[in-house]
Amino acid sequence: MSPMSAVKSRLIPAITTVTSIGVGVWLGVQYERKTLPLPSVLAKTSSPSDEVDTRTVPGHFVPVQPTPGPQTSPGKAGQIMRYGFPGLTDLKSREGYVVSYDRRNRNPHWVFEHLTSAHIRGDSDRQQCDFKEDETIHPYFRATNWDFKRSGYDRGHLAAAANHRHSQTAIGDTFYLSNISPQIGEGFNRDAWNKLEKYVRGLTKQFNNVYVCTGPLYLPRKEPDGKMYVKYEVIGRNHVAVPTHFFKVVACETNKGELILESYVMPNDRIDNNVPLKNFLVPVESIERASGLLLFDRIPRNAFKVINGRQP
Repeated sequence: MSPMSAVKSRLIPAITTVTSIGVGVWLGVQYERKTLPLPSVLAKTSSPSDEVDTRTVPGHFVPVQPTPGPQTSPGKAGQIMRYGFPGLTDLKSREGYVVSYDRRNRNPHWVFEHLTSAHIRGDSDRQQCDFKEDETIHPYFRATNWDFKRSGYDRGHLAAAANHRHSQTAIGDTFYLSNISPQIGEGFNRDAWNKLEKYVRGLTKQFNNVYVCTGPLYLPRKEPDGKMYVKYEVIGRNHVAVPTHFFKVVACETNKGELILESYVMPNDRIDNNVPLKNFLVPVESIERASGLLLFDRIPRNAFKVINGRQP
């Protein structure tokens, strides 16, 4: 290979990645310059341990190797996002999760967590937590508690509060409305969805590391005229979108480094409590196509030992 060809082979993937994310980042950076990670730099949050290394953006297949100093630890976001970002839009790094926020729909695009048995244990008190606006988001695009008032919907966590009992700050962070979507209460948020969240927490007893990506979906439905439409309700003065469905994709890592993948989609509706969770398993590719995200894209599918209970 000629020197010029070698240069092109390195530049073209990088240019493609920057082009695909650059417009969205530029639009947000005018208001949130200090909070958004840019493609060419390390974005720093409140402490050195919160660095987000954007080399983990899809297209950059470079492992993140933080170099701890005498009094620092590897970045939390780097640990959580070990297997790559599903996208790069309005990223917020919290103590226990990373969220990509959807300004248009006033919902998360996706929320990513890294769970261990230590994360779900602790003395933190949910009763001390209140749902709160995310003031890092421009008021034009921010959901408020008033949007949910008398809407008939619960403020549903995507990163579950009970996943982050290890510290009061971590559980409190889950109450930012940028981590919340409108969910049907009885029969879904308080029942079927809660059952799935409990199941995921239970996986930390079997596996050393559990990586969870959760997000909303807005799926089409055939109407009486025979055509397909995407229709969803919006609530409140800020027109917060009510997703038609939600997904949760879970990658589990054994102490031998073996990987297991499970991917679920549930309708945002009342679900009979007798329906088993396995009924909501779907191919992860169907979630990717519907959401526009690439999930765990740094892991070849054939590297998973089991996908949805079957060998790939």
